[in-house]
This record gives sequence, C-alpha cells and structure tokens, in this order.
Amino acid sequence: MSIEISREASAAAVTSIQRYFEENMEEAIGNLGAGALLGFFLKEIAPIVYNQAVADVQTRLQARIMDLDIEVHEPEFQYWQGSARKRK
Repeated sequence: MSIEISREASAAAVTSIQRYFEENMEEAIGNLGAGALLGFFLKEIAPIVYNQAVADVQTRLQARIMDLDIEVHEPEFQYWQGSARKRK
C-alpha cells in the first residue's frame, strides 16, 4: 500500500522542505529537488510512521475493548439480591 497525500499537502510539504534547506543547509533546494525528496520520504520513511500509528491505534482499541466489559457489565440475577422483599 503506497502512502499518498493531497496536492495541497504535497505543495505545503515541498515549500516546507525548501524553507528548511534555506534556513539549515548550506545550499538551497529547488522545487523539483524538494518534490523528489518528499517522494523519497513518502516511499521510504512514511510507512514506518504509518505502521507505528496503526499499532498505537490497535493498542488503544484493545485497551478500550478490555474496559468495555467493566463499563457496560450488568450483574445477573439481581432480583432477589439485596432486596427486602417480604413474602405474602
């Protein structure tokens, strides 16, 4: 499964990469180079982040499912328990 982002997000990411290079590197990077670098990151690095996010969601969902029994549990056979019903 390939990770894709919208055109708007891609344009913003390319702009951000260019700004990063201008402020932190010895040479600037052009639009084409920044786009290629973004493509590399999406193909090479993004799956690691994506897979970790999926694992984190699975862990949280499993914890919520474990709590579900506690949250919605109803005791059984409670009609006679704790009631002060008298026989007629």
